[in-house]
Amino acid sequence: RELSSFHRLFLLRVLRPDRIGAALTQFVVDHLGPEFIEQLPFDMMQTYEESTCLTPIFFVLFPGTDPTPTIEATAHRLGLGFGNGMFNNISMGQGQEMVAINAVNKAARDGHWVVLQNIHLMQDWLKSLERVLELIEEFVHPDFRCILTSE
Repeated sequence: RELSSFHRLFLLRVLRPDRIGAALTQFVVDHLGPEFIEQLPFDMMQTYEESTCLTPIFFVLFPGTDPTPTIEATAHRLGLGFGNGMFNNISMGQGQEMVAINAVNKAARDGHWVVLQNIHLMQDWLKSLERVLELIEEFVHPDFRCILTSE
């Protein structure tokens, strides 16, 4: 009864290790606040505003997640779309190397967006992509964005 909440965590760890997760969460909420526990929803528009044309936006995918609808909605809000050719989405796989390089070069020159999905399938090609991204720095349009996804 005279134990502090921190020392109670020690006791709980010894006596009821199955309850330590919930107790730690409550400890953080009580002492630091709920903002350290609750995760804000992902905001692609904020990500876009904080990004630059020189650094790709990289999504690490987990099973059941797909950022594509969010990316497409943000592009659409900014006036980029499939219809006007300003948004290009390429699913990487065998034979897509040159398609992707050409799309990145064109998008960089014209200020469009290009999404290269599943680049983990093309590990040997990633050095070529890195080189292309270095070369476009000389002529890149400020509105250009390169978005990469990988597992």
